[in-house]
Amino acid sequence: MNKRFLGRVRMLTLFFVTVSLVLVGRLYFLQIVRGPAYTTRADAQFTEPATSLPTRGIIYFSDNAGTEIAAAVIKDGFAIAVNPTKVTDAEALWTALQGAVTLSHDAFIAKATKSGSQYQLVAQHLSGDVGEALQAKQLPGLIVQQDRWRSYPGGSLAAQEIGFVAYNGGDSQEGRYGLERQYNQTLERSAQDLYKNFFVELFGGVKSVLEGAPQEGDIITTIEPSVQSELERQLALYDSTWHPKLAGGIIMNPQNGEIYAMAVAPTFDLNAFNLQTNPLVYANPLVQNVYEMGSIFKPLTMAAGIDSGAVTENTTYNDTGSITVDGKKISNFDFKARGVIPMQQILSQSLNVGASFVATRMGSATMRNYFLDHYGLGSTTGIDMPGEVRGIVGNLSSPRQVEYDTASFGQGIANTPVETVRALATLANGGYLVTPHLVRAIRYTVGITKPISLPEKVQVLKPETSTTVSRMLTAVVDTALAKGEDKIEHYSVAAKTGTAQIANPSGGGYYSDRFLHSFVGYFPSYNAKFIVFLFAVEPVGAPYASTTLAPPWHELTQFLINYYNVPPDR
Repeated sequence: MNKRFLGRVRMLTLFFVTVSLVLVGRLYFLQIVRGPAYTTRADAQFTEPATSLPTRGIIYFSDNAGTEIAAAVIKDGFAIAVNPTKVTDAEALWTALQGAVTLSHDAFIAKATKSGSQYQLVAQHLSGDVGEALQAKQLPGLIVQQDRWRSYPGGSLAAQEIGFVAYNGGDSQEGRYGLERQYNQTLERSAQDLYKNFFVELFGGVKSVLEGAPQEGDIITTIEPSVQSELERQLALYDSTWHPKLAGGIIMNPQNGEIYAMAVAPTFDLNAFNLQTNPLVYANPLVQNVYEMGSIFKPLTMAAGIDSGAVTENTTYNDTGSITVDGKKISNFDFKARGVIPMQQILSQSLNVGASFVATRMGSATMRNYFLDHYGLGSTTGIDMPGEVRGIVGNLSSPRQVEYDTASFGQGIANTPVETVRALATLANGGYLVTPHLVRAIRYTVGITKPISLPEKVQVLKPETSTTVSRMLTAVVDTALAKGEDKIEHYSVAAKTGTAQIANPSGGGYYSDRFLHSFVGYFPSYNAKFIVFLFAVEPVGAPYASTTLAPPWHELTQFLINYYNVPPDR
């Protein structure tokens, strides 16, 4: 008897627990997952638009404290239109709508009196207060209808990285650039029945997420909004000072490939992207364009030479200022000879003849192997951005030694900025090739948050090679860069500048007065937490990157040290 009673109690308890779980789960779906859609259905006092209102997942920034900050959201409000067949006084209606309509007087009157039309849209994206106030006026011929649109609280912040939503030529909208396009399948929402079976939606969705099938959700990025804002501020200052055709930068964690900031100037406002006259501003040249980067490739050449055993840190060579290879002349930037000097001076004085010496000592097969297979040059990085292109490295298949010598100092091969940063990060992280990425995790609508899956990082340089080259690049900052004036007290910082000639596409060869400036630095020099890359195309008024890019790099480095409270390492 007692056992039967306990059994019934257990069954009742199980029943009530199950019912509670179902109710809680149903409330979660009603209020959280499907809440906005039900809210729209419940609001019956306004006219519904002819086409379904768009809905879409949220894109989040991640700040230094781990707080998620909305970068792209859906906003609900109102749009207004007029029915010319019911407008009794177009002038009075124009007066009543002041503050809500941005059309000119003549354009509005033309719409309000258009013959044969029953619907003319006059304003969108109005707030709830404005929409309700207009509805209350009951103006003849005025149509107040629900509206929903994509909004970007940061305006132009990370514009090329976030991307935007626009019509695809039909009635539906989709992500057109940046993360909006890359993760469109995750961010878009299907027009499925709101009363779909709860258990099918919940358990089916969870199963799909666990199996890796595409599912609806929000995306959480690695972009740190304060760092992004500072990078964009520095690029804007640079643009106003040196007037380049283009300037850009990347700030990345070299240990895991998380990108904290990525920006270009000029940029645009995501909330007014339709006002742009040049659609090229929407693209991201950091992943979609290639450039000859110049002397920031010398540390990669040095690392390959040391790692392969072709040279050591203490190897010396006789620098004659100029050499001839395969009938082509290669010279130092100032054409001056240095005599017998060690490897350190190749980086400290940025000597082309010295980089050529290391390339020759390695031999073409070894250098090709390091540049293509170890550093991944000429390959896409796998960054989660649309339209990534691979570098142009055909010269590294040439039988001529001169092609390898010029590549050793970053000329004759062209690479994307993100491809370049990934290769240089091997010097900062102990010799590993990582995957740059902008998204950290996806929060699925079924309630599961799942980190993105990334390839395992690959050891491509010996750890001691990374340490040696980092020590050499630290000496560049301590003694050579601005004669040591850019040294940061109590912090080890490794850095290298680059000034590359720009190829002349019409006449062959290179322009004598057009340059690409680049700068890379990472810190702390050993086990680095940040790598900062900057570049500018055709800055005006200064021939060398050490003049133009060292100041913004120094400011960014100081900002990162203070913002992240990086402890001093020396």
